[in-house]
Amino acid sequence: MRPPLFISACLVGFRCRYDGSLKEQPGILSMLEGFRWIPVCPEQYAGLPTPRLPMAFVGGTGQEALGGAARIIQQDGRDVTGSILEASRALTRVGIYWGIRYAVLKERSPSCGVVSTYLEENCVQGMGVFAAVLTMSGVRVYSEETIKWGELS
Repeated sequence: MRPPLFISACLVGFRCRYDGSLKEQPGILSMLEGFRWIPVCPEQYAGLPTPRLPMAFVGGTGQEALGGAARIIQQDGRDVTGSILEASRALTRVGIYWGIRYAVLKERSPSCGVVSTYLEENCVQGMGVFAAVLTMSGVRVYSEETIKWGELS
């Protein structure tokens, strides 16, 4: 059996994206064969509804949010940083308990972005909060765009 992993719930068919749309990746369920996996959505775990308003970082990306220098702000001005940080930390603790070593996350999300996310209205290089917390905890994170399934052993 391959090691357990987290996967963004939206990638495996859950309608949990901010707009409620489906973003399932073609063929991803077959790629997950042989893995024990847990679908996660930090934004829903944080208590945010689906659908919800779009959100973006202000002042930096996920790494800076961990240190208090950046915030995640919804389109209506509501600051959701605290709830997403709390959810990301809680999910990471669950992952560590279950031996999660890898995560495949949705690129460009303020929670799950691995290589890029939104800073105000621009897509920039940087991680989402959940990806940053996982990385700091020793979990290797990939996006659906960067994953090379053969590397996970």
